[in-house]
Amino acid sequence: MVLKFSRKGLLMLALMLVVVLAGCGAKSGGSIVEGKVNVVTTFYPIYEFTQEIGGADIHVINLLPVGVEPHDWTPRSQDIINTSKAQLFLYNGAGLEGWVPNFLKGLESGSKVQTVEVSHGVEYIMTDEATDNNDTLHTDPHTWVSPKSALIMAANIKDSLQSVDPEHKAGYEERYNQLAEKLQALDSKFQTELAKQPNHEIVVSHQAFAYLARDYGLTQHAIMGLSPDAEPRGQDMVALTDLVKKEGIKYIFFEELVSDKMAKTLAAEAGVSTMVLNPVEGLTQKQEKNGDNYFTLMEKNLQNLILALQ
Repeated sequence: MVLKFSRKGLLMLALMLVVVLAGCGAKSGGSIVEGKVNVVTTFYPIYEFTQEIGGADIHVINLLPVGVEPHDWTPRSQDIINTSKAQLFLYNGAGLEGWVPNFLKGLESGSKVQTVEVSHGVEYIMTDEATDNNDTLHTDPHTWVSPKSALIMAANIKDSLQSVDPEHKAGYEERYNQLAEKLQALDSKFQTELAKQPNHEIVVSHQAFAYLARDYGLTQHAIMGLSPDAEPRGQDMVALTDLVKKEGIKYIFFEELVSDKMAKTLAAEAGVSTMVLNPVEGLTQKQEKNGDNYFTLMEKNLQNLILALQ
């Protein structure tokens, strides 16, 4: 017997196969809870803000597993099933989750899930991603690393929850206001403390801090590009080494979810030390166990920046 498939059918079959194969990797957590407003989020900051605003009125499933870096992660077949049954799907956008368009095409027919790009309304930063062949303009997706942008994202989450669940609108508003107060206090602290520092140049392993730099008067120099697995060019490493020596930079920042090899190599060449600057893309197992969250990690970032910029 010869089976015939339409072109669209073959496309959907291929998509499902990719997602099923991706299911062999790290697992995300959670499943749909009947009788609740189910919200699926793509990675940690959106998950945390959604939990804080939603409280007991919602059930949140975060797709990205603990200890996994989001840039190259792909969803599993179970993630498609859960999202198809959810009321709300929240993703960062700005190019962070490149898998989202095909993922949404693969949702079950009849799914009523509302999809929201949480970074909508943030003034995006366009950056030249250098490669061996050319410089390509990309949108920097790391919006949440600045408390100012995080405020916009939190408001979008609140509006989305009120849209799918107007019955609990007042509760969402109240909890959003509490979260907004904390973000505003964090924003004010970054503004005040960083303005006091004599230096404003930072060298980071991964080009994830442009929004933080823009909003608080810093200049970011990155070893690698928007994706932390992008290989730096030899001439860029030489130029960064010269910059570190010329500007008297004391620390090269690295992050915990990706290799610190390049940061340590540059630090050794320039004769300086390394220190963590966390893009808060996700928690490590240790951080989750310790009860860390967006605010504790951003506070540690601020203290490390103060030390490095003195």
